[in-house]
Amino acid sequence: MFKNYLKIAFRNLQRHKAYSFLNIAGLAIGMACSIFILLWVQNELSYDRFHKNADHLYRLTASVEDFKAAVSPAGMAAGLQSELPEIESAMRISKPATVLFETGDRKFEERNVLYVDANFLQVFSFRLVKGNRSTALQQANGILITENIAKKYFGDQNPIGKILRKDNQENVVVAGVLANAPSNSHLQFDIVAPMSAIATTNYDIKNSTWGNFDFYTYIQLKKSAAATNANLLGLAAHINNIFQKHNNSLKVAFHLQPLTSIHLHSDLQIDLPGNGNILYVNIFFAVAIFILAVACINFMNLATARSARRAKEVGLRKVVGASRVQVMLQFLGESLLISFVSLCLAVVIVWLLLPAFNHLAEKNLSLHLLDSHMLLTLAAIAFCTGLLSGSYPAIFLSGFTPATVLKGKLKPGTGNLLFRNGLVITQFVVSIVLLAGTAVVYKQLNFIKDKNLGFNKSNLLYINMTGDLWSKQQALKSELQQNPYTSDYTVVSDLPANLTTGTVDVQWEGKDSRQQIVVPSIDIDEHFMDVFQMKMLAGRSFSSAFAGDTSNYVVNEKALAMMGMNVDEAVGKNISFADRKGTIIGVVKDFNFKPLQYAIDPLVLRLNRYGGIVVVRARAGATEATIHALEQISHELNPAYPFTYHFLDKDLDNQYKGEQQMGSIFNLFAILAVFISCLGLYGLSAFMAEQRTKEIGVRKVLGASVFNIVYLLSGSFTKLIVVAMVIAVPVSYVAIHHWLNSFAYRVDVSWIFFVVACVAALVIALLTVSYESIKAAIANPVKNLRTE
Repeated sequence: MFKNYLKIAFRNLQRHKAYSFLNIAGLAIGMACSIFILLWVQNELSYDRFHKNADHLYRLTASVEDFKAAVSPAGMAAGLQSELPEIESAMRISKPATVLFETGDRKFEERNVLYVDANFLQVFSFRLVKGNRSTALQQANGILITENIAKKYFGDQNPIGKILRKDNQENVVVAGVLANAPSNSHLQFDIVAPMSAIATTNYDIKNSTWGNFDFYTYIQLKKSAAATNANLLGLAAHINNIFQKHNNSLKVAFHLQPLTSIHLHSDLQIDLPGNGNILYVNIFFAVAIFILAVACINFMNLATARSARRAKEVGLRKVVGASRVQVMLQFLGESLLISFVSLCLAVVIVWLLLPAFNHLAEKNLSLHLLDSHMLLTLAAIAFCTGLLSGSYPAIFLSGFTPATVLKGKLKPGTGNLLFRNGLVITQFVVSIVLLAGTAVVYKQLNFIKDKNLGFNKSNLLYINMTGDLWSKQQALKSELQQNPYTSDYTVVSDLPANLTTGTVDVQWEGKDSRQQIVVPSIDIDEHFMDVFQMKMLAGRSFSSAFAGDTSNYVVNEKALAMMGMNVDEAVGKNISFADRKGTIIGVVKDFNFKPLQYAIDPLVLRLNRYGGIVVVRARAGATEATIHALEQISHELNPAYPFTYHFLDKDLDNQYKGEQQMGSIFNLFAILAVFISCLGLYGLSAFMAEQRTKEIGVRKVLGASVFNIVYLLSGSFTKLIVVAMVIAVPVSYVAIHHWLNSFAYRVDVSWIFFVVACVAALVIALLTVSYESIKAAIANPVKNLRTE
């Protein structure tokens, strides 16, 4: 029996080639899209799960009122472990540092160096390729390098025991080689060094401070400590109490963030770069389901529309004794066959296009067909798709009464028109929602790119003070000033791009003693306002003509609002910032110094007394000459360090890399979803035109024009698209608002987005339907009527 079903299924595929092609192509593209998305989603959900102790590892985070940060003080790791028996071990990781390393003629600045506690390899399961796991981080002058770095510095030589010169000051020894950090790890590094290497120079480490939040603290709970929500909340309360014993001046709430939640659930400031967003995972998972559903709808629509062609077959089978269940199994078998053929084609599509998708998503995804879990997943997708797409046609076709169909009294489409119309509407609801989403994503990303941040970000390039530049600042400024290409410069402590410094130690007259607001600061010089082209609203900026400016401050509008002042009265008011009393001498117009996901915070600007980053505004058309001039100055004053420079606008664009990738992927799959819908609509329109051949011939003989015929065949589909518009607009409005809420600054959701999406869907649908309609309308009516 099964062999017979299979034989009939293959014969039907061969007999109706166009119908089979549309079904297989639609399902294959839908499956391929879903596989791509599911590979991406699986990768996003897999972050940090490769660690042996992943279920028992947590990161300590802190919040002060609305300010939530991923960092904690240096003294907390050891302090908490000594007081809380539930903790198996605790360790700290520094913020990524930039360090110069040299061996022989190879010298590079490594921008991804982490300083970690000695138990780093015991807490985390990063693979050590060479070296002793238990002792690799015990020596203060020992370092761990990744395989890429080992190749970069030592080629094919064994790097263990090799010497690297660090910052032109000291030698370090390669104590181990780590496998390159897995792409699904929130911790990304090139070189790992022991915390003891900076223990004598770092104030916070040396004094085990409980006030400066500069380190990422990870806690491993004992397996006996059940990680329930109640227990974690209780443990966090104990941590808060311990912190208050060491620092009662700060009202901080600490939380334990599961390691496996860091990548997708971190809306924290001062976090490590590269985190994802659970919202995007949910969006793409829904898109994968919708695209597969659209492909299944195509199958159901075409199968039910062509029901009359299979009616006599069903009647004959029932007459010779086939039960309804047997007929249902036959049609389900056909749909499963088509589904598995489509799966094979989809796998080929994914295999061919995966490199391009990886480039688009900046991932390293792979399709492991020999993996049993992957094979089961793919088989489950094909089985569910076949079952879903074939279920209604099987139920519908198997319900035909033999006497009725054998007498030829069954009218095409009778009894299933409403269902087919509902499926078409569903397809285009999905398509319109995705098109509207595409328009808004494009608009929002352009808004971010073009938004006025409160300063002119174009043509700004910068170099970090390294090596001898710290001790030659006066000579550096003199060289910069004398060169016409670099004379428009400023020296700042931090870039106004993603500011991570701040304090609650701000005092002013009339302040509520219970108020604790984290206020960031930037140290600037007298050229800052001119170079960044910012606007002063009152008073003045810092000037070399005023020696007392070392104790003066410039604040932004938000800071004035925080202190209950207005622009006209602020200048001359006394404030204290980080225990340093001073006077407000100016008010600068608000500008964005954090990504646009965050609203502008209060900001205090201080006179720069230490150095940090040199920012130069290049003249239009003279960028290359400015870079060359900076390179000459750097080589002259700092010959031991390689010259490196960066553009501020590129750094700002990189802050929204995740959104840009999401937008590109979303646009791609939205287009494919519309294409799959049109594929089914084309098949449906072709079949409807074929069924009405005689009617069209009669109408043309009686004088109907081509336009009349096209309108006749397209009108029913147009009505369905209009119904889809009515449903899709409120659905897309809610979904779009949900996404835009993740941005503090966002575009207004205008009606034009929905009009464009609806008109686009209507035009695409009409173009799809019109081809077959026009083809039927211009056919010779005499020939059509004669063949009847």
